[in-house]
Amino acid sequence: QVQLVESGGGLVQPGGSLRLSCAASGSIPSRNAMGWYRQAPGKQRELVALILSVGTAKYADSVKGRFTISRDSAKNTVYLQMTSLKREDTALYYCNVGDDWNTGILLRPGAYWGQGTQVTVSS
Repeated sequence: QVQLVESGGGLVQPGGSLRLSCAASGSIPSRNAMGWYRQAPGKQRELVALILSVGTAKYADSVKGRFTISRDSAKNTVYLQMTSLKREDTALYYCNVGDDWNTGILLRPGAYWGQGTQVTVSS
C-alpha cells in the first residue's frame, strides 16, 4: 500500500507564489516518477508536472517558466514551487506516483493518488 500526503495549498493573490509538498510512504516503486495533476471545476484532470527518478522534469505548457518540480528521493517527497500564479491555476492539485516508464515516459497516471490540496488564486 502507498500513501501520499499533500500539503501547502491555500488562497493566494494573482502573481503570488505557493509551494506544494507530497510525502509518499509504503511500497513505492524503486524507479518511480512523482508528479502533480490538477482538476478545476467542470474540467478534466490534467498533468501539471512530473519528475522521474533520475531527475528529469516535464511540464504542461501552461506552467512552463512559472512552476518548478523537485524531489527529495531520500524522503520520498516531491515539491511543486508555483510562482506568478494566475486565476486559471485555481484547481484541486493531486500528487501522483507511478513507475518511471509508464508514468514518466508514457505519461500514464500512476496508480497512487493523494487526497488533493486546493489552490485558489483570487484577489
